[in-house]
Amino acid sequence: MSQDSKTARNADARGVPTTADGTNRAKLYQLVLFPFNNGATNVYYVLLMNYIAYYAEGVLGLLLAFATTMVTVTRALDAFIDPVVGMLIDRTQTRFGKFRPFMVLGNVVMIASSLCLFYGTRLIPEDATAVKYVVYTVFYILLMVGYSIQTSCTRSGQTCLTNDPKQRPTFTLFNTIASLVGMGVTMAVASLVGGIVGFRTEEFFNIIIPLVIFLSAALTALAVIGIAGKDRPEFWGLGGESTKSQLKLHDYVQIFKHNNELKRLIVAASGTKFAFAVATNTSVGILLYSCMMGNYNGLYLPMYVLGYVFSAPFFLGGLRLSQKAGQKKTLVTFTSLALLLYLGVCGLLMAWQPDNPDFTLAIFSTEGGFHFTLNAYTIAFIVLYGLGYGAYYSTADMAIPMIADVSDYEMFRSGNYAPGVIGTLFSFVDKLVSSLSTTVVGIALLAVGLAQLPDTTTPYVDGMKGLTIVLFCIIPMIAWALTLVAMKGYSLTGERMEEIQTVNGARKAAIEAGMPVAEAMERWRDAADVAGAADEK
Repeated sequence: MSQDSKTARNADARGVPTTADGTNRAKLYQLVLFPFNNGATNVYYVLLMNYIAYYAEGVLGLLLAFATTMVTVTRALDAFIDPVVGMLIDRTQTRFGKFRPFMVLGNVVMIASSLCLFYGTRLIPEDATAVKYVVYTVFYILLMVGYSIQTSCTRSGQTCLTNDPKQRPTFTLFNTIASLVGMGVTMAVASLVGGIVGFRTEEFFNIIIPLVIFLSAALTALAVIGIAGKDRPEFWGLGGESTKSQLKLHDYVQIFKHNNELKRLIVAASGTKFAFAVATNTSVGILLYSCMMGNYNGLYLPMYVLGYVFSAPFFLGGLRLSQKAGQKKTLVTFTSLALLLYLGVCGLLMAWQPDNPDFTLAIFSTEGGFHFTLNAYTIAFIVLYGLGYGAYYSTADMAIPMIADVSDYEMFRSGNYAPGVIGTLFSFVDKLVSSLSTTVVGIALLAVGLAQLPDTTTPYVDGMKGLTIVLFCIIPMIAWALTLVAMKGYSLTGERMEEIQTVNGARKAAIEAGMPVAEAMERWRDAADVAGAADEK
């Protein structure tokens, strides 16, 4: 077959082809822009997971136990909303596409609820305590609903953007760039502002909330542009009637029951998401860099930036490895490396001694003029933590394109195009697990006698060292070990995905030519069937 005959049966108005072997490829700008949808929701994720408890306790005067528990309860509620949103996405076909309406709707809901939550609640009289609790809870839940609506599109939209095994891994790279713009900017600004005015002040939120709203809305607009050319029926599923989801609740239960690759990926990714949420929690950073090391402003941001710097070569190397050997290979390799390196980080923190400058992190000092104060302890920490964090962080969002693989596998297995529900089944468990992170941190703080969330003025007390080691090192290491166990039986290697896409492509061509879905599913069951049909021609 000539190269010309392999070029698109379908080519959209923007010239993005679907080749005869079923490979749907995206243009570079589409690959770059669509991940900004994840960047847009990550802006609110930072706000919800790291700072909202400070607002509830510091600005509104609500109880710490309530503030931290609400993060868990509402995120758990959000997890139950996800499957409903997924079913709506699967059933939606509008002139504006399947995914774009939900992206825009989710962001608008988050804007409205944020304004009400962070500004409207301040208008409640001081003595109306019960009203504060009720109104805070209502708007917090509304904010989580908007978050769930928009974030569901990141995972499900991947399926129509590209199914090329060489292109799909690039999502992890471009998503990191989007996260740097979204999550990175938010955390960096919040760290600087919080270090100056405090995290539990009105001034802090007067700066952060407008930033969150504007930044997230701008990133959403970019993401909508990115997926616009692909959010069309010819890129949904196998084509024909298969794009019109008639799945019932029972069918979704069967998908979860029989799609073992989905379950393995859920175990692998949700555990590491929980660990990441715990280890990067603002309170944990304060425990390590302020309470233990005594220099939050001089350590947190430099270490945060160093983590991204060390991540860069892992992202580039991981992209090459994923394109060559599949995403599973990259995930297992880098997770194993992170686990090994964090053994060293854990050992360094165990060796830390209060008031001993040789066993304390120190990068620079401004006393008597600016000068570097690097010691061997700090250099060892930077190397081990930087490489370990870089190896892990380069795979932190790899689950998103892997979910797209699982969705294509489900289409191969059963013929069902259900990216919305498959993505939200994943996030359902993911959010239930990660929702525990803030509560775990809150309970841990209470265990060492802290009645309120720590800030840069909180002194070191006995027990903080062990607590920090558990939250910063031990929990992530356990999660990475579980990831390796779950991935051991995961079958969607690079070679396997190429076979799946070949079969799906043959079925799609037949269905678009008029063949019933059931007949196409039976006619092409593996790559050998496709090769045999080609030989017959």
